[in-house]
Amino acid sequence: MNSKLPMTDVLIIGAGLAGMSAALSLPPQLRVTLLSKSRFEECASAWAQGGIAAVLDAGDSVAKHVQDTLIAGAGLCDEAAVRQILEQAPAAMAWLQGHGVPFSCNADGSLHLTREGGHGQRRIAHAADRTGHAVHTALLQACQSRSNLTLLENTAALALLQDAGGPCTGACTGAWLRMADGSEQQLQARHTILATGGMGQIYPYTTNPGTATGDGLAMAWRAGCRLQDLEFMQFHPTALQINGKAAGLVSEALRGEGALLKLPNGERFMLRHDERAELAPRDIVARAIWAEMAEHGLAYVHLDISHQSRSWLEQHFPGVMALCAAHGIDIASQPIPVAPCAHYACGGIQADVDGRTEVPQLYAIGEVARTGLHGANRLASNSLLECVVMGRAAAQHIAGQPLDSSYKLHSNYRNPDNGFSGKSSSNIEQELRQLMLTHVGIVRSNQGLARAAEQLALWRAQLQDIDAALRNQLDVCTLMVHAALQRQQSVGAHCNSDYPTREMLAA
Repeated sequence: MNSKLPMTDVLIIGAGLAGMSAALSLPPQLRVTLLSKSRFEECASAWAQGGIAAVLDAGDSVAKHVQDTLIAGAGLCDEAAVRQILEQAPAAMAWLQGHGVPFSCNADGSLHLTREGGHGQRRIAHAADRTGHAVHTALLQACQSRSNLTLLENTAALALLQDAGGPCTGACTGAWLRMADGSEQQLQARHTILATGGMGQIYPYTTNPGTATGDGLAMAWRAGCRLQDLEFMQFHPTALQINGKAAGLVSEALRGEGALLKLPNGERFMLRHDERAELAPRDIVARAIWAEMAEHGLAYVHLDISHQSRSWLEQHFPGVMALCAAHGIDIASQPIPVAPCAHYACGGIQADVDGRTEVPQLYAIGEVARTGLHGANRLASNSLLECVVMGRAAAQHIAGQPLDSSYKLHSNYRNPDNGFSGKSSSNIEQELRQLMLTHVGIVRSNQGLARAAEQLALWRAQLQDIDAALRNQLDVCTLMVHAALQRQQSVGAHCNSDYPTREMLAA
């Protein structure tokens, strides 16, 4: 049964760090509705281990942070956006501390800063190795205490509403929702913010939560937004491998603190691939591990930090210790079996730093957005920073807009009825994920991408009336494949074996 919820001033779709930062930064007189597709704790932000990149040390500078970001992004960053976001890092950190986030500190009370791959300085503020959990917990408590915020769990957005202008011309006026009880309702909003995260679930192995299926990207595209840089899917180099599956993320900060990548015979290999060795940007490390696994017929390589004392590891990496211990691995005395898996979408909805998209009254913030910060490859720990900066900036822009309510609704959504004949959505999803891993994984080829495009076109032609989640995944995968075919060089996270020379493009 379709019905209508009470109108809200601001609808925020996604309750990770970006969405909550926006919600908490909006004026208290605005009615705000914050949606979580699953439980509030199930989001990429809450699972993040590493930290937040910020220039907080006297020996560091924004210029150095900008340069490290541009190098990691292989020349495809928007330097103006990079500088605009990185300059706001100290203010973002102060805002988070003001909300009670318990960052790790030195004995003198100053923030403890660690280093991660691609960074030339120690500039990663963290809460042990559970930064995302610490940040998410503090901000969720703050959201729950705000009387102007309505929080809805297990509520999925199916499509965006637009005024009578329709897709590409009409302002966004809210969204169709699938509520926790399975009913479908429309929620009108004066402003809508997409903070839906990434799309790692289009691959069989990912660090992303089950909700990361690219919904925000697909909805925005159908509404008329441009998507950019979708070919740059970043694979995290070190996911814990147990029985051939990714069992959790092993923080990049381990390599920042001296962990070494080795073959099972104990031989280090990173220096064969990059002079920065274990501290090379993650796209280089992921490809190096992938190449060594292929050459030696391995299911994983080893990450070894056993040279550190047990007490030191318990202080700095309690989360990784607990994760590995749950699978019978003592990282104080044993190496960790790791392999790459899908992690972060560097591209997304074209948006300004304050989240504005090409569709009026529609904003995109966090991983779902493409500001130009990440370019062809995200620099470690810049993503949580982007979430806070964009969330606060979008809220500030919305606060300055008049509350206009004069529009006529249009929806680009229709209620699905019949499924695909002969196959369940779950079967198609499994086949889709394997297709993406095989042909649009760490290393691609023109032939493989063409095969993927052909199969996706066939599915989309056959699946006329399907569940919104599967439709979104098919749309996003199709857009990613076409973006990869158009990128006729190997650069950053996009590695095409038909173009073996890696390129550093002019910004």
